[in-house]
Amino acid sequence: MAQRSPADIRNIALVGQTGSGKTLLAERLLFTTGTIDRMGSIEDGTTFSDWSDEEKHHKHSLRTSMLHFDHEGHMVNMIDTPGLADFSGMAISVFPAVETVCVVIDAHDGIAPMTRRMMKIAKDRNLPRMIIVNKIDHEQADLEALVEQIKEEFGSECLPISLPTPDRAGAISVFDDEGDGDTLFSSEAEAHQAIVEQIVEVQDDLMDKYLEDGDEHNISKEQLHDVFEKALREAHLVPIAFCSAKSGAGIEQLLHVIASLLPSPLEGNPRPFLKRDETGGDEVEFHAEPDASKPVLAHVFKCTTDPFVGKLGVFRVHQGTLKSKSEVIIGDAKKPVRIGHLLKRQGKQSHEVDELGPGDIGAIGKVDEVHFDAVLHEGHDLDSVHLKPLPLPKPMYGLAIELKNHADETKFSSAIHKLTAEDPSLVIERIAATKQTVMRGLGELHLRVVMERLKDSMGIELLTQVPKVAYKETITAKAEGHHRHKKQTGGAGQFGEVYLRVEPLPADHETGFEFVNATVGGSIPRGFMPAIEKGVRQALEHGAIAGYPMHGIRVEVYDGKYHDVDSKEIAFITAGKRAFIDAVQKAKPVLLEPIVELQVTVPADRMGDIAGDLSTKRGRVQDTRMLPGDLCTVVAQAPASELQNFSTELKSITGGSGTYTMDYSHDESTPPHIQQEVIAAFAGHGDED
Repeated sequence: MAQRSPADIRNIALVGQTGSGKTLLAERLLFTTGTIDRMGSIEDGTTFSDWSDEEKHHKHSLRTSMLHFDHEGHMVNMIDTPGLADFSGMAISVFPAVETVCVVIDAHDGIAPMTRRMMKIAKDRNLPRMIIVNKIDHEQADLEALVEQIKEEFGSECLPISLPTPDRAGAISVFDDEGDGDTLFSSEAEAHQAIVEQIVEVQDDLMDKYLEDGDEHNISKEQLHDVFEKALREAHLVPIAFCSAKSGAGIEQLLHVIASLLPSPLEGNPRPFLKRDETGGDEVEFHAEPDASKPVLAHVFKCTTDPFVGKLGVFRVHQGTLKSKSEVIIGDAKKPVRIGHLLKRQGKQSHEVDELGPGDIGAIGKVDEVHFDAVLHEGHDLDSVHLKPLPLPKPMYGLAIELKNHADETKFSSAIHKLTAEDPSLVIERIAATKQTVMRGLGELHLRVVMERLKDSMGIELLTQVPKVAYKETITAKAEGHHRHKKQTGGAGQFGEVYLRVEPLPADHETGFEFVNATVGGSIPRGFMPAIEKGVRQALEHGAIAGYPMHGIRVEVYDGKYHDVDSKEIAFITAGKRAFIDAVQKAKPVLLEPIVELQVTVPADRMGDIAGDLSTKRGRVQDTRMLPGDLCTVVAQAPASELQNFSTELKSITGGSGTYTMDYSHDESTPPHIQQEVIAAFAGHGDED
């Protein structure tokens, strides 16, 4: 397979709400271009995109799938992404690999929560967007009303680039050719004029020419194409295409738009990379150049384990030419690794290639050092380079887990390492404060699928329970503490005396802790300060009132005493720790609990039920937004501890029609009665011990 010029490549991601038909659309595009010889079926589990056993069982995309096809002399790299909110992290993670985000909307169901989320993130990341209205042959779909809803929701820059025929058996392109074709609504000429008037606004000379002449025919097709690309890049145009993946209606027109009108790697907005400046200090932003002769710069946006080729790192080449058998450096590694297998992926299939140039998407196999979000490069001057961080959703839904068979511990450790490497929104952490291992994801289904994989593929079963709340401790006032540690055991003793002050730090403090030596006159030799800080940090880790980690505290050691013979490091560790606890207990300590922000989208007639339910969970409604289609979004904040079963409760309240997103917001003091209960439980537990 010969290396493609960046001008001949198109990279797109199919995103949108589950059920909008992304996977079947990908299948139809492959079939129409002759890439595959028969259409697969989601029901039968035969699509190129949803090939894993879990996806066949759940009949939903649960991971991203790499596909590609040729059309009109261009190669299109297409990424099919999950539409379930529980797997939105995987969808967002592919954004750095593409020039265009294609948001698929169900013609009948209309704008959905995932639609809004993907449109916003793509816009924030400065990525051109295109809307694909699928299932236009649904007999109850009101396409004209849907276009108006799209414009109302996302702006007047959303304009049809194709129009469905009256029988909904096809679509007519409106950008390249103006005519009098029969369409379901509007007219080809009106739609063509609307797009021309929209795109010429981004180039002053063309705008002046158009206003003077009043005739777009005096503007060449090349000029229109260039300004079309510019309008996409500047978010001044979001084209809308109509099709039916099931029947094939409008697919030819959609393929033409994708292959010949969407931006190439040379035309898209460059991705922002960050690296240390020449002094090694602040990070500076720079852009890769899609030049095959430059040093290699590639970004790994997906890791997976293939049963045949082992660990795979899927990447986008942003600069240079990556060749098989060549050597690259991964991130900050000191030694390069050799690329033995350079691959192009087509669903679960892989075929080897000799090289991949700028703009192309491929994979490397059997390289253990590769990991999600890694940068592959050829020079140590780029060893601090990384991509600007993605707005990945934080995994807030958690389950405390324990192995059913503790003999599986080694196998479990290896399995979890693989799963977390593949899924950027899956976290396994040991919570010292609660003495639990907690698996966190984006929802109940997300973690259920993970546990299914552990059981079915690796023979590992887990016992689960609702995790305990991971409180934090902090202080709300200034106070002083003191402790003298004196121990005589015959022979050399131990002596250290510490006086210190504590005070609260601002909630947004970068580290949440400061330690200051304010002693004068050598009351405590400087050599013992690290020991005092170590003692303070031990108390920070284990807490002072309820056994939870402490945060947001400034410590100032201002006096103390030492003994020439008996003062040792251990003495000042103990003195520092106990002086700190003494001060904290006088500084009006409080427990902090995690607060999350919820955005709950439900039918408008269920808004009151949701608000009422949240109020029983100590929730506070911040805003309500009415949406097209008789929907509303309730924005609220609530303690994470109250929302463990919210997913199930929401389904019950709304009959399965409600959706939500949940992200960590901040920490707040717990109500006094809860704080008293937690402290009492800790004291009782301590007595038992």
